[in-house]
Amino acid sequence: MSLTVFFAALLVMIAIAIPIGVVFGGISILPVLANPAFPFTVDAAVRSMLNGLNSFPILAIPLFMLSGVIMAKGGISKRLFNFFAYFIGNKTAGFPCAAIITCLFYGAISGSGPATTAAVGAMAIPFLTGMGYDLVFASAIVAVAGGLGVIIPPSIPFIVYSSMSNTSTSALFIAGILPGALIALGLMVVAWAYCKRHGEDKARLQENYETIRAQGFGRLLRESSWALLTPVIILGSIYGGIASPTEAAGISIFYALFVSLFIYKSMTWRDLLPMLREGVKTYAAIIFIIATATTFGRVVSLLQVSGAISEGVLSLVSGRVGVLLIINVILLAAGMLMDPLVSIMILTPILLPLAQTVGINPIHLGILMVCNLAVGFVTPPMGMNLFVTSNMTGVPAMSIAKKAAPFIAAFLVCLLLINFVPQISLLLVGA
Repeated sequence: MSLTVFFAALLVMIAIAIPIGVVFGGISILPVLANPAFPFTVDAAVRSMLNGLNSFPILAIPLFMLSGVIMAKGGISKRLFNFFAYFIGNKTAGFPCAAIITCLFYGAISGSGPATTAAVGAMAIPFLTGMGYDLVFASAIVAVAGGLGVIIPPSIPFIVYSSMSNTSTSALFIAGILPGALIALGLMVVAWAYCKRHGEDKARLQENYETIRAQGFGRLLRESSWALLTPVIILGSIYGGIASPTEAAGISIFYALFVSLFIYKSMTWRDLLPMLREGVKTYAAIIFIIATATTFGRVVSLLQVSGAISEGVLSLVSGRVGVLLIINVILLAAGMLMDPLVSIMILTPILLPLAQTVGINPIHLGILMVCNLAVGFVTPPMGMNLFVTSNMTGVPAMSIAKKAAPFIAAFLVCLLLINFVPQISLLLVGA
C-alpha cells in the first residue's frame, strides 16, 4: 500500500473528527483491506490490541490519575501556593512566581497539564487579580505553567512514551526533573520582567504578604508538608528500589486517601465512589486509544514508514542538528493540532528510528517530545490549557494566547537548550 495513501487516509480521518481510537483501529486494517496479502490481518490486529494492554507500566496511568483526582479534592494547591508565597511574596513578581512554582509541584501530583491548570488556576487567578494583576496576564501565567504538569514526574505522557519506545519509565521520570525546573525558571524571568515594566500595587501585595506571614512558618509547613512529600514518596520509592513506577502509583493512591481523609479532612468515604467513576470514564477512552495505537505502531513498522522517512529527512539535512530541528518542527506542529498522548502514539514509532540514526538517546527524545507537545497546551487551535483558563475566567482563549506569547517564547528558548545540551535531560539519569 502506498505510504501517501496511508497517511492521507490518516489525516482525513483526524480532520473529520473521527474518534482517535477508531482512527488508529481503522487505519491499522486499511492495508490488509487494500491488499489481502499484507502480513497483518484483522485477527492479528485484535491480538496486537490485547497484547498492547498486557503491560504492567501502563497500569500506572489510571493509578496516577486517581491519585491526582483525590489530591485535588484535598485543596492542596492553595496550601502549596501559600507555602511558596511565604518566601517570595514580597519580591517583585513574587506572587506570580509562586503560582508558577505551585504549578511545578502540582504537576508532580497530577501528571497532567489541564488538571494542573484547572487546580492551580481556580485558586491562583482570583488571588492574583485581587492583588491588582491584569486578569489576562494571570490567566496566561497559569495556562503556560500548567504545561509543566506533563514534564515533571510522574508524567502520564512519559508513561505512554515508555510503552511505545520500550524505554525505562523510571529513567524518563528522573530525566524530566531538570528540564521542568529550567522551563519554570524561564517563565519566572518573564513574569519578573513583566511586573518590573508594568509595575505592581506594592501596598496591597505587602498587606497580603503580611497576612500569609502572620500564619507562621510552622503552620504553613504543617499544612503543606503532606503535599510537598507526595513527589518525594513517589520518586523516592522508585529510585530507592522500593517500588516500580506502577507500584509507586498504587502507593500514591493510599497516601492521597490518607491525607485527604484524615489530615486535611477535605473528603469523606462517600466521595470515593464518584471519584472512581470519574477516573474510569477518563481512563476508558485512553486505554482504548493505547490498545489501537499498538496496532498502528505495528502497521507502521511493517510498512517500513520509519525507514522511508529517515531516508527522506537525511536526504534533506545531514547531521544531528538538522534532524533535531526537523523533529522539533514536526512536534510543535503536532502539539498545535492533537492531544499530546495521541501525538506520542502516532509519532514515536516514526521518529524514534530517525533519532537513533543520528545518535539521539531515546530518553532524550522522550523529553524533547513531551516538552515540545507541552507548548501545544497554549497554542491554538488545540490549546487545551487556553480553553481551561478561558472557561474559568471568561477571557477569550485567543486573548490569553496573545498575552502568553512572551512566556511561550521563554519556553521555546529553554527548549532549544534542552535540545542542544542533552545533559540537561541525561545528567540525573547518568546516560
